Amino acid sequence: MTAVNGSTGVRVPPPPAGKSAVRVTIAVPTFRRNDRLEALLPLLLQQAQEVATASGGRWVVEVLVVDNDPPGGAAQVVTPSAGSGVRYVVESTPGIAAVRNRAMDEAADARLLAFIDDDERPAPGWLAHLLSTWARTGATAVAGPVHAEHAGELDPWIRAGGFFDARSLPTGTAIDVAATGNLLVDLAEVRRLGVRFDAALGLGGGEDSLFSSSLARAGGRLVWCEESAAIEHVPAERMTRRWVLIRSWGSGNAAALTDLRMTTGTAARARVRVAGLAGGLLRIGGGALRGGWGLLVRSHQHQARGVRTLLRGAGMIGGSCGLVFEEYGRSGRRWRLARGGRR
Repeated sequence: MTAVNGSTGVRVPPPPAGKSAVRVTIAVPTFRRNDRLEALLPLLLQQAQEVATASGGRWVVEVLVVDNDPPGGAAQVVTPSAGSGVRYVVESTPGIAAVRNRAMDEAADARLLAFIDDDERPAPGWLAHLLSTWARTGATAVAGPVHAEHAGELDPWIRAGGFFDARSLPTGTAIDVAATGNLLVDLAEVRRLGVRFDAALGLGGGEDSLFSSSLARAGGRLVWCEESAAIEHVPAERMTRRWVLIRSWGSGNAAALTDLRMTTGTAARARVRVAGLAGGLLRIGGGALRGGWGLLVRSHQHQARGVRTLLRGAGMIGGSCGLVFEEYGRSGRRWRLARGGRR
């Protein structure tokens, strides 16, 4: 029988037939954002308690914080929550891929693992909707939208370009790629399929696209849950044209690198490189035309989306040639050449 969470009105499903209880871990990767983490943890604990209570304890939920800061700077935030369903570990290997792999390892006793970033917060019913969709579909992974919440008024040019627009699909739609800022995975299926996060992409981007695409290619089923929303805090330093355009370049770069890393064989990889170069050139040309038209007609939308497409194409060319953009590089270096096209 499906229970209704009294505080949110969200229906909390029982575990699939034959399962007396299902263990769920909510993983929060973090790196030196203690203020955001401190605001997030009570919300996660509340949703964990609501789901457990509404289901009569048939969902057993814990929160796991994986700190990528070697000195363990987030411990001061997590310690007050100790004993209330929060675990804390430090992963000293730099990069989000290493952190996500550590989360999967730490959740060895759990059936399900839900990722949410430390600069996000869950909308009401976030966890219940993820669990409901998984219980109903039996999917390998369930993804939900991430809506942006800006620290101030957004530049109309950036808004017109759709740089922060969230993906939107009907619940239950099959997908073949997903971000991990709002993602539930069935760990039993992930382990059966042998998929891990690629540490080589840990300081750049695309490790989530590669992970989810690899799941789909290995036979996993990925579905969308529109109701399971997270809200991302966007600070002022990310609300600039420079930042969103660099992110567009990085998105194209990560897409090309992901395609290469999913391809084996010299001839096949050569074809992928050529396709990436051709696709990048087409985007540069199309983006330049649209951006130029936008200047002529004074349209923010055409200008911004044209430049966005152009830079994504440039990023694809860079990735196809082995240039890696490391957005989260910690040594001050943001660019490097891939080793042999693989790292």
